Amino acid sequence: MDKVDQVTQEHTQEPASSKEAARNAPTSEESGDMSQFEALFEESFQGFQEGEIIQGKVVRYDRDTVMVDVGYKTEAQIPITEFLAEDGTMTVEPGQGIELLIDRWRPSEGILSFSHTKLVRNRAWDQIIAAHENQTPVSGRPVARVKGGYSFSIGDSATGVRAFLPLSQVDLRPVADPDSIIGQAMECLVIKCNRRRDNVVVSRRSLIEREREEEKKKTLSTLAVDQVRDGIVKNITDYGVFVDLGGIDGLLHVTDISWGRTEHPSKRFQVGDSVKVKVLQFDPATEKVSLGVKQLTEDPWLRVEEKYPVASRVEGKVVSLTDYGAFIELEDGVEGLVHISEMSWTKRIRHPSQLLKPGDHVQAVVLNVDPASRRISLGLKQIEPNPWTLLHERYPVGTVIEGTVKSVTDFGVFIGIEEGIDGLVHISDLSWSKRIKHPGDLYKKGDVIQAVVLNIDAEKERFSLGVKQLAPDPWQIVTDRYPIGSLVTGKVTNVTDFGVFVEIEDGVEGLIHVSEIGPGKVKTPVGMYEAGTEVTAKVIHVAPLERRIGLSIKRLGEDEERAMFAEYSSARGNKGGTTIGSLLQEELIHRGNSRSRTD
Repeated sequence: MDKVDQVTQEHTQEPASSKEAARNAPTSEESGDMSQFEALFEESFQGFQEGEIIQGKVVRYDRDTVMVDVGYKTEAQIPITEFLAEDGTMTVEPGQGIELLIDRWRPSEGILSFSHTKLVRNRAWDQIIAAHENQTPVSGRPVARVKGGYSFSIGDSATGVRAFLPLSQVDLRPVADPDSIIGQAMECLVIKCNRRRDNVVVSRRSLIEREREEEKKKTLSTLAVDQVRDGIVKNITDYGVFVDLGGIDGLLHVTDISWGRTEHPSKRFQVGDSVKVKVLQFDPATEKVSLGVKQLTEDPWLRVEEKYPVASRVEGKVVSLTDYGAFIELEDGVEGLVHISEMSWTKRIRHPSQLLKPGDHVQAVVLNVDPASRRISLGLKQIEPNPWTLLHERYPVGTVIEGTVKSVTDFGVFIGIEEGIDGLVHISDLSWSKRIKHPGDLYKKGDVIQAVVLNIDAEKERFSLGVKQLAPDPWQIVTDRYPIGSLVTGKVTNVTDFGVFVEIEDGVEGLIHVSEIGPGKVKTPVGMYEAGTEVTAKVIHVAPLERRIGLSIKRLGEDEERAMFAEYSSARGNKGGTTIGSLLQEELIHRGNSRSRTD
């Protein structure tokens, strides 16, 4: 049973039985009186006029009609639909006084009809026309979506006038969810009305704009720089927040939200939030307003030198990593940088992510404070003692160490000393005398070798080693081992245009200059000797500091000639008339005969 059935069942009178009807039927005398009454009734209605408003009282209602007592023992029958609300409930009750409009009155035809709906609509139209002329707002609510907007019910009654509310006229900005405003009570301005065509267009946006313009004038008349005002967040962008100060919007730039780091304004504000701001700039000509929130508090950098003195230990949170270091937040608005070079004494850090990640809480030491540049330099490695300062005690110069080759470069070999500390054997310290083109010719990564500690520079973090220093320098004793005039035998190691290099012993080479090869003039020894050929030569020059030994084959031959000359001179007793020339001539003849016999 619906609501109409329920209410009509309660207020509908039961009809009398047929017997009672017969018993109550009028007699002939009563019929005469009735005719007379009808005449009087018709005469009383002569004063009614079409369009007139009369007072009535609801008597009862059934499923289809509402009976209204309009006087003269007459009840008007009004369709029940004129008294049904949008939700189907009745808007009147028996005994309730109401007004009706005489819709039609044709005495000659005996037609008399009343309407409550037309009365309401006429009054609504009067209000709409007056509101349009006077630009006063009307109340109502969107009741349904239609093409391009909403069907808008003006007033609270379902029998009122329906207007059209365009979607573009709902608010200053597009409505995110058009269905969300259906049923919401609101005020609008009538921007167009035509009673004859039953056409009404309303706009909530026009009313908001008018109200904002009035509020804007009031705000502009009192707005000034350095004021602290309350506002409402209207819009959020990547670069800032627009705040409604009262008819005028000001920009709160992202850099003025906080003294600290602000990833995005939406992390701190939501549309509709109430916010207290300070007016930083105001241009009445352009009506542009710049706002700030952080300016409501003191700049924390004004006291950083007092709070974070150099060499003090601090705690903070890692907020971001870069290729060159990590930023540590010490407090809201104050960040320090740990450069990648200040993260470890011994480890080679290629990227801060090897040690840190955003969100980590760490301790650090303040290295430098520059309030003017808003910079604080921090160090992580300074929390622990520098192991390089202890190396002098653990590895004195001259100590022989053993380690693994970590890497081989063009200029030397790196040997692991301990965790994070490597020593370098420079190419010049691999051998006393060998010409080493590349250290890779002798060593490879992973080889275990010994070396001597040559120097430790803790400030520059350099650990110098030597391999050749494991044995004494042979050049320190070459003068004693190879005095000038002594004969040496060695193997050819290299042949150049200017001479022949001969290895006398391991680590010691001598040079036979091209001018010291033979008795005749030799342009180049190339082709005369090959590497590995064994030769004997005479020491003619020794320079230990320059690491040079001069050898000669030519002088070796000259010594033999002098010895032979002395031998011949002794054998002949130095006879009279004998000269050096004659002796040389005899020697040449002797050598010629010897070659002939050999051939």
